[in-house]
Amino acid sequence: MTLAPAPAGRPQRLAFLGTPELAVPPLRALVDAGFDVPLVVSQPDRRRGRGAALSPSPVKAAALELGLEVTDQIDDVLAAEVDLGVVVAYGRLIRPHILAAVPMVNLHFSLLPRWRGAAPVERAILAGDDRTGVDLMVVEEGLDTGGIYGRVELPIGPDDTLAELRERLVAAGTDLLLEHLTAGLGQASPQVGEPVYAAKIDPAELEIDWTGPAVAVHRLVRVGGAWTTHRGRRLKVWRTSVPP
Repeated sequence: MTLAPAPAGRPQRLAFLGTPELAVPPLRALVDAGFDVPLVVSQPDRRRGRGAALSPSPVKAAALELGLEVTDQIDDVLAAEVDLGVVVAYGRLIRPHILAAVPMVNLHFSLLPRWRGAAPVERAILAGDDRTGVDLMVVEEGLDTGGIYGRVELPIGPDDTLAELRERLVAAGTDLLLEHLTAGLGQASPQVGEPVYAAKIDPAELEIDWTGPAVAVHRLVRVGGAWTTHRGRRLKVWRTSVPP
């Protein structure tokens, strides 16, 4: 498949594709930096609690607050006359006919090709990685296989939770995105190394195995949602510490 060529200099008009809260800071930063964002694409409104009314995704809510046009139909990008699409945790694959018409870049929260896929930060913590980072990469048909425009590396502390690490990654990724879009993307470099895949976390994986090493239990709790059972009741475990 032939991808649409990325703009050589600073793009003037951007489509933004994102859904969760972690994608809101990059969107706000792009608007604050003076980029024209004529269209935001996010996932459809959903019920977010038992019996609750439909509510917008965090990105949609932020876009409406900023006075931006929002859609849940990704094909609307084709008529938006944008120079570039910026993807941050959109949550859906982008179909080839769109990539052939509109160049796209993605903020991916790992050091590719390690941890391609849906849960890179969670998998890095569970694996005991001591470093992670953010890659600004080309979006292509393969799963996180595109070339890299820029990278920031960050350490993973032994007690960093998923939320704490994500917050730092989003801040670093936002700066990386603004730097490269302002100066022009330049040439992407191919990924180097053996791919490792980050499958979505299954709730069953979050059950604590108390026979395992203490450090493994601690990593599971740091990811969030770890649970155990006691006298027939299911309990969540929110914080742990590992003795020296």
